[in-house]
Amino acid sequence: MIEQNLITILPELLLAGFALATLMLGVWRKGSDNLILWVSAVVLALVGLWIGYGYEGTRTAFDGSYIDDRFARFAKVAILLASSAILLLSREYLVRANLMKFEFPVLIVFATIGMMIMVSAGDLITLYMGLELQSLALYVLAAFRRDNLKSTEAGLKFFVLGALSSGLLLYGASLVYGYTGTVTFDGIAAVVTGQGQLELGLLFGLVFLAVGMAFKVSAAPFHMWTPDVYEGSPTPVTAFFATAPKVAAAAMFARLLYGPFGEAVADWQQILIFLSIASMFLGAIAAIGQRNIKRLMAYSSIGHMGFALMGLAAGTEVGLSAALLYLAIYVTTNVGVFAFILNMNRDGRAVTDINALGMYSKTDPGRAFALAVLMFSLAGLPPMVGFFAKFYVLNAAINAGLVWFAIAGVIASVISAFYYLRIIYIMYFGAETEPLSDKIPLLHWLFLGGSAAIMLLGIINLFGVDTMAEAAAKALL
Repeated sequence: MIEQNLITILPELLLAGFALATLMLGVWRKGSDNLILWVSAVVLALVGLWIGYGYEGTRTAFDGSYIDDRFARFAKVAILLASSAILLLSREYLVRANLMKFEFPVLIVFATIGMMIMVSAGDLITLYMGLELQSLALYVLAAFRRDNLKSTEAGLKFFVLGALSSGLLLYGASLVYGYTGTVTFDGIAAVVTGQGQLELGLLFGLVFLAVGMAFKVSAAPFHMWTPDVYEGSPTPVTAFFATAPKVAAAAMFARLLYGPFGEAVADWQQILIFLSIASMFLGAIAAIGQRNIKRLMAYSSIGHMGFALMGLAAGTEVGLSAALLYLAIYVTTNVGVFAFILNMNRDGRAVTDINALGMYSKTDPGRAFALAVLMFSLAGLPPMVGFFAKFYVLNAAINAGLVWFAIAGVIASVISAFYYLRIIYIMYFGAETEPLSDKIPLLHWLFLGGSAAIMLLGIINLFGVDTMAEAAAKALL
């Protein structure tokens, strides 16, 4: 039994052993920071590919506390590949800002392990353990630039509000345990199915759990930490926040709602609809006045999480697969966008004002075109892949009988298109400014160009990701 359990959690065990080994190596060996970063990125990518092409069935470990199914593996592959990509993109910035410390990749690996545990959780205790392992690493990463006031402020705000959200989630978990007598998802599902209509105390527990997780996906009105943390954190950390943790939190949300509370869709659907509409419209409207591109991307992430929650709110297999596809496309696009943002500098100093991109198409037409493609995709304009991401979640809402919900999503998407198109306008028709640095590492070019190419070429068959998302959704349900 122990052997089977260890085999099931082998990817996490190997990454934990690797993180501890690199932590010791970093302490004992001077000058190994660059090596640790490269090796960490490669290891994360290899583990992601191993999980993606490994075992196909469903396995459980520790009496159902840990679940390894196609849903978890889909999320883990996205998390691991995104984490690896951000590590590779981080190197130039960390060297330039004198932040190349061995702790950075180690914290990324620990956060990634926490995310992997979150999406495979089979009970409330395992879910909380994974969530806290991720969160504690992210708090430190936000304040990684210790000599910078904004970074320190970002870390403190993230810690305080993250602790609040963890407390709310724990309170909800305690209520659920009190009214069901179990913390396992299967046990909770059995009680919920037998009740027909949720008891008031259990419903309160579900609400507190949903609020705690809404903090983690930065869904409005629990988004207040996102803009300040995105702006204050070092740019590679902001890029990390905008990718892997979003997938992990949304997947955790899906596993909790579709698993133990799968028979109580009517009780949690209205919660998700409220969170989704609030996030879509706040992300669309609040970003209009932003001039700092990192804050703009923060509000963009809030809006996009609203669309992902629309898929979950449908309460169907189609909606769940649409949400997973949306997350995969969103992460791919963001990796490319931040590959560009990481190279927005002038005379070695980072630039975040979007007006600094004035007539950028004259300075570097290739990078300007790639960013324009990514912005069109984030706006959801055809024929970019981002259009299909929004189309699928809107279609899922319509199929679930929520036509008014889908119409609200279309209106929010139209509003949000303004600030994406404004960036393109500034690059091609804006007032010319002092040019940004035209130097960009080859690796960054590959991620920027590759992401833009995927947004264009993916319209053929979405590279089969839609089929994988369907299989993952079926496994959870």
